Amino acid sequence: MKFAICQELFEGWDWKRQCEYAAKVGYTGLELAPFTVAERVEQISPAKRAELRKIASDSGVEIIGLHWLLAKTTGLHLTTFDAQVRKATAAYLQELAKACGDLGGSVLVFGSPAQRSLERGMSLDQAYSHAAEVFKAAMPAFADANVKLCVEPLTPLETDFLNTCADGVKLIEMVDHPNIVLHQDVKAMLSEPTPIPDLIHKYRDITGHFHVNDSNLLGPGMGETDYHPILRALIDSDYSGWVSVEVFDYRPGAEVIAESSLSYMRQVLADLETAGT
Repeated sequence: MKFAICQELFEGWDWKRQCEYAAKVGYTGLELAPFTVAERVEQISPAKRAELRKIASDSGVEIIGLHWLLAKTTGLHLTTFDAQVRKATAAYLQELAKACGDLGGSVLVFGSPAQRSLERGMSLDQAYSHAAEVFKAAMPAFADANVKLCVEPLTPLETDFLNTCADGVKLIEMVDHPNIVLHQDVKAMLSEPTPIPDLIHKYRDITGHFHVNDSNLLGPGMGETDYHPILRALIDSDYSGWVSVEVFDYRPGAEVIAESSLSYMRQVLADLETAGT
């Protein structure tokens, strides 16, 4: 199982320190939030992208992709009534895809709840249509860069659009392109009535990325969620993608979160191996 961590957790750390620390702990991948490098992804020059990629590689980790794609941007929105804003959003997603490829990544996680929630008076059907339009327009750039757009369902507390894995699949089917897949996130799946292992198995053929965390916004093993059935389901479903730690409460400190999360998941894997013998 391949473990990565979302690097915005290491706020205030320089890039080399982030990479070296992640590798020392035992992670082999870092998931990059573009806003930690520049306000907009176009501002990350080709030379800077090459530098970030080399430092990561030299440190023993790889940049697996991007998330928080529209965070801290302005004038971008997935489902808006404004056709020009939708066009600008598609263009920005194309820039993100190119940057991801330049950095050596393979996945871009579309969460960005504030930039997808429904505007006043918008129906769900309109929102799906607008979102599909934006993603379809961006898909050629994803294909060119050989990267996948991962649609991330989020809880109703965060957004009113795409709250379940079924919602995500509906949009993916509307886009109908091999470079768009489902992203599964433990915190979000905890808000669904269906048990997480069942969701993992049900959507195994369309899931391309996986975030681990808990309803308390901390990492695996730092909340009440038992990861034994979750990791067992990933193994049994032949999931071969990244398992990436993403937290939203940084108060315990980056080191505590990073080390505790990975240590817990490794212990769970050891327990599962023992149980299987």
